Amino acid sequence: MVSATIDLLKKDLPLEEGSLVLSQEVKSGLVLVDVVNGFCTIGAGNLAPMQPDKQISDMVEKSVRLARLFCEKKWPIFAFIDSHHPDIPEPPYPPHCISGTDEARLVPALQWLEIEPNATLKRKDCIDGFLGSIEKDGSNSFVDWVKNNQIKAILVVGICTDICVLDFVCSTLSARNRRILTPLEDVIVYSSACATFDLPVHVARNINGALAHPQEALEPGGYCLWTSLKTSLGILMCYIHLHHP
Repeated sequence: MVSATIDLLKKDLPLEEGSLVLSQEVKSGLVLVDVVNGFCTIGAGNLAPMQPDKQISDMVEKSVRLARLFCEKKWPIFAFIDSHHPDIPEPPYPPHCISGTDEARLVPALQWLEIEPNATLKRKDCIDGFLGSIEKDGSNSFVDWVKNNQIKAILVVGICTDICVLDFVCSTLSARNRRILTPLEDVIVYSSACATFDLPVHVARNINGALAHPQEALEPGGYCLWTSLKTSLGILMCYIHLHHP
């Protein structure tokens, strides 16, 4: 049933991906969305994989490779870190990425970013990183990062394709269209460096307040959402070609 539904979605909303060459000619920034233990490391929490997950491990590997490349080139990086207060729930999701725990840390392969001067880390306590970047004084740390670095294109990777990545990109595009993010022009999603978590129905039933989130069904659905939004909002799904001048 799930496979048949996915096939219908792919047929009616075909995903077209383009290619991208990263070069020095356009000031680019890398945005890492929630590549943290709580979503990526086996057994780390309620929304972490329970067993090896190729989709997630591939996303982490590509995210790490891009982060190292951007740092080598001295191109700016902005990393969102999902981090929640233990007494403030985020329904319909079970407790996850609680502040001060290992869940709310970058995966081990990216923890070097914690002391990397080229990287800006932002802890967020909501789904949408753009909203999560609003500070107490009303400023927005993500907007400041774009403006201070004069970024014209951002490359977005991370987890979850259909939730946090999608919400952040849509808000960013709306802000760009309203000239809040000048000089930002392009918002690019690296499709094969995105993933979503797997919370099967039989597992969710045993977690109080949890909503099932089967990876097999929702990851393709997330890409179909991207496809339906692409024309109206200007999202570019892409493969990456790393160009070394």
